[in-house]
Amino acid sequence: MVQEGAHVATQPRDGGSRPTSPLHALGVRPVPFRFARDLVVRHHYLHSMPGGTRLAFGVFVGARLVGALTIGCGPSQAHCLVEGATRDDGATLTRLWLSDQLSKNSESRVLGVVLRALRRHTRLKFLVSYADPAQGHLGVVYQATGWLYAGLSEAMPLYDIGDGKARHSRSLSHAYGSHSVAHFQRNGVAVRLVPQSCKHRYVYFLDPAWRPRLRVPVLPYPKNGGGDADG
Repeated sequence: MVQEGAHVATQPRDGGSRPTSPLHALGVRPVPFRFARDLVVRHHYLHSMPGGTRLAFGVFVGARLVGALTIGCGPSQAHCLVEGATRDDGATLTRLWLSDQLSKNSESRVLGVVLRALRRHTRLKFLVSYADPAQGHLGVVYQATGWLYAGLSEAMPLYDIGDGKARHSRSLSHAYGSHSVAHFQRNGVAVRLVPQSCKHRYVYFLDPAWRPRLRVPVLPYPKNGGGDADG
């Protein structure tokens, strides 16, 4: 586990470059939820941590925390992509952020380490993850690490309860016990639905024997359009 005195990496204020770290210098290990949350809320483009986070991993160069990856419940019906699966069989890669100071291909290395750890130390059978084309993301890191492309997800709106923060329905339920618009209206809270675009959807089978259970077609990877592979 990370120690309380660990240093968190920050981006240079002047935008200047700093030496990047070689891939072999990266360390990946479980961290307390709050360490991953603080880093993700500060640096990830969504500036939020979804509810239902089950596992959090920190990425280190020496004692410096330079990235985070989180695994959580994700969409409530994600497990339905796999025949016979329950919510305990699968999980969603909910956030992935690494400092721009790191070397090229660092995301693939970090993700590979986490996938091996999940395969060895959990009973999870598969993971699901999403890449947002509205942000220019294609899911390149998932393509590089052998995930299956399962097409576009259904567009699900986010919820703004008047504080300007767009929350996923699961995060809203986790924090307030419900994501029902009627429930909030009865309590005098005006909820605004924030439309979202469909997202590229990827599946990775930690247990290869479960691969034939995938209920949707495996499609060619999306290409073109640039972008990165933020998770």
